[in-house]
Amino acid sequence: MRQRFTARAAVVGDRAGTVVPDAVVDVLDGSIEWIGPAADAPAQPGAEVVALPGVLTPGLVNAHSHAPMVLFRGQGEGLPLDRWLQEVMWPREARLTAEDVEVAMTAASAEMLGNGITTSVEMYFQPERIAAAVGVTGARAVIATPLLPLPGMPPMEEQLRAAVALAAGTPDDGTVEYGLGPHAAYTVPLPVLRDASAAAREHGLLLHLHVAETATEGDDLLATHGLSVPSLLAAHDVLGGRVLAAHCVHMDDGDLDLWREYDVAVAHCPASNAKLASGVARVRDMLDRGIRVGLGTDGPASNDSLDLLADLRLAAGMARLRERSATALTAAEAFWLATGAAADAIGRPDLGVLEAGRRADLVHVDTRDLVFEPVGDAADLLAHLVWSADGRHVRDVWVGGSQVVAEGRSTRVDADALRRDVARRAARLAGR
Repeated sequence: MRQRFTARAAVVGDRAGTVVPDAVVDVLDGSIEWIGPAADAPAQPGAEVVALPGVLTPGLVNAHSHAPMVLFRGQGEGLPLDRWLQEVMWPREARLTAEDVEVAMTAASAEMLGNGITTSVEMYFQPERIAAAVGVTGARAVIATPLLPLPGMPPMEEQLRAAVALAAGTPDDGTVEYGLGPHAAYTVPLPVLRDASAAAREHGLLLHLHVAETATEGDDLLATHGLSVPSLLAAHDVLGGRVLAAHCVHMDDGDLDLWREYDVAVAHCPASNAKLASGVARVRDMLDRGIRVGLGTDGPASNDSLDLLADLRLAAGMARLRERSATALTAAEAFWLATGAAADAIGRPDLGVLEAGRRADLVHVDTRDLVFEPVGDAADLLAHLVWSADGRHVRDVWVGGSQVVAEGRSTRVDADALRRDVARRAARLAGR
């Protein structure tokens, strides 16, 4: 199937912040075939023409999420991370059913698509139910099966075997990819982390874990081993291969140098880090070292939003505030963190950039709004996307050339019915 998309402009999603005015994007069988200005567009007889008044962008890539936690949105407000987990989240999660997870993920996936997020990295229970949910909404997901020593869960070694079998036995069609998600070094024994890393390298899987989210989470490990968490992971052969570390807020120069040495990617979650008062990550230092960084929302219980466009503004603002420099993170770099850079961070070169050969995951942002004025040149559109826009400006979304959001509504699911279902289930899980 041939499609031709025309738009006021296309924001490519590369680090340079390339904007193509009066843009054409040609799609063949779900992949981008050509992109450029309309004046240079090749003839495409018989193509379905989709004329859009706004800006086309790549589908956003959410590098770190626990999206089914829409069931717990807003719960535990004001608590630090350790108490938030132990007193609020984990007791509710102990009551979860597989159906709860699938319903919640379906609702969350529709919400993310409506905000322009076409791919998310998920770390949550019931990974096959998460896959079923994105199959319904039309999104993509990289699902890192969680490994956690919680009551009622199988022994850690058994969890790992099952996670590897699930990942190795799933066909790679670009829609759902399974990886391994050992929660963190302070919750998962080091031998299990080492075995999980070895399995991930053997099978080419993404290994996703939380690292240095809070200032104190590594204190016991430091007291026992005399090493920071990054150094401890390196010493126990956990690094190497496709490693994606979430948060990485409390990292010294030596830790960042290890990340560069082992090519560890970072999922930067500024909204969650701010809400839970975890700190401000050294994003400028990471990028200057060549560390791959992608933007993530984190879970909707710790953000509480699944709006990556809104988080762009926070990422850029916090980086500039931390460095006391208005150039610490440019608008182009901020947008890149949610598109091309995020795709690179999760090891998916088929996503994140409007470029021939990549998948046609496209987002139409309606620029017929005062927040997109004035426009002196095309670069202003990118600046407005970062500093003024949010998910409410997303009008249409295509995944692999198939429309999954039209005029701001899911084409696949009844979002209103899902919202009511989530509310009922959340009340039950809270014990009400």
